[in-house]
Amino acid sequence: MGNRYKSVFDIIGPVMVGPSSSHTAGAVAIGHEGNRLFGGVPKKVTVHYYGSFAQTHRGHGTDYAIAAGILGFTTEDLRVPRAPEIARQRGIDIRFVEE
Repeated sequence: MGNRYKSVFDIIGPVMVGPSSSHTAGAVAIGHEGNRLFGGVPKKVTVHYYGSFAQTHRGHGTDYAIAAGILGFTTEDLRVPRAPEIARQRGIDIRFVEE
C-alpha cells in the first residue's frame, strides 16, 4: 500500500490558504455552495455575518474565503486571498454586512 498522504494536514483537514481553518476552509465551502445554487458565479452577492463571524470575518480571512468559493476556487488555490479583488475585476459585486 502506497503512502497517499504528504503531511499530517492531508489527514486532519483540507490543504488550504490560511489564516484560520474554521473561518477560511469552511467559508470557501459555503461560497462553493452559493456558486452551485446559482449555477455559476453570480453578478451580485450580499453576505450577512452573525455571531463570531460578524466580529472576526476580516481578521480571519472569511471575506476572501467566501469570495473564493463563489468564484469556484479551491481551498489550496493561491488566489484565495485575492478573491475579492479578482471578483471586482470580473465585475462581480460582493458585499459583506455585519449583523
